[in-house]
Amino acid sequence: MSQKILLIQTAFIGDMILATAALESLHRELPDAELHFLVRKGNESLFKGHPFLENLLVWDKKDGKYSKLFQLLKLIRSEEYDVIVNLQRFAASGFLTVFSGAKRTIGFSKNPLSIFFSTRVPHIIDPSGELSSHEVDRNHLLIASLVKGEASKPKLYPTKTDEEHLKSFNIHGNYICIAPASVWFTKQFPVEKWAEFVASLDGKLKVYLIGAPGDNVICEELIRLSKSQHIESLCGKLSLLQSAALMRGAKMNYVNDSAPMHLCSAVNAPVTAVYCSTIPEFGFGPLSEDSHIVQVEEPLSCRPCGLHGFKSCPKGHFNCAQHIDNQQLLRILSK
Repeated sequence: MSQKILLIQTAFIGDMILATAALESLHRELPDAELHFLVRKGNESLFKGHPFLENLLVWDKKDGKYSKLFQLLKLIRSEEYDVIVNLQRFAASGFLTVFSGAKRTIGFSKNPLSIFFSTRVPHIIDPSGELSSHEVDRNHLLIASLVKGEASKPKLYPTKTDEEHLKSFNIHGNYICIAPASVWFTKQFPVEKWAEFVASLDGKLKVYLIGAPGDNVICEELIRLSKSQHIESLCGKLSLLQSAALMRGAKMNYVNDSAPMHLCSAVNAPVTAVYCSTIPEFGFGPLSEDSHIVQVEEPLSCRPCGLHGFKSCPKGHFNCAQHIDNQQLLRILSK
């Protein structure tokens, strides 16, 4: 008898993309299971045209967050799930899990309400890398009793329509993509260093800048500083799936430790992730077959300064970014 399973991940885009690995593993081992996914409003476009996701539930956290939470709980209870897998570690998702009425509830022990889950699993982030694993593997522990084998990789499914949309920009030939922005200042490689990199590229290589509409300012500044004639900003002009399709066809994609890195992983696009204040050992690194890490080569006593990043460098010097050499980025293209 097939099971009805709900996965919960209402965090930001990068977390959502990494959570798709659990979807893939469940579908691989339980092809008859009815899979549902709860996401935050704004992330639902990632699943347009998804081939095996039966239902997508959306929580609007900005407009009447808690009234919508109770409406959502009512909907979840009406679905009568066999299993709920909560990939998030916060109380609101724990509330939905505990009162869902599901026959079985699984989540991380860090969740404040995990004491009421059927199954609790540790979530370990160790900066030394000795105990920590990748987030995909940490998530896989939640479904280890449901599936066999290793964790799948994250996966998104850009459609033919997404591919056709790219043709309207006359995209062809040899190109790279750069996603220069990040929500956090200390995760963002400085715009002047991105510009230095672009200025040093072979003129035959086209550069596309990608990001959200709010990233237009940094992209225009990058274009101005680089003085390149071979660069174009597509910020705000592509959906997430369209961006993923564009990155899949690139010679290389240069990103920060942010959502575009995970977009690359989800379509196996070549990627170079530039790490500033954070480190790959946290377990959120790129998973594409052609993946590269660029980070400061000298040890810094202040790095990492936090798991997520800050609005400014706590030390005031931002050496974790400023001491990355342009040749580190260029060497990737010569491999």
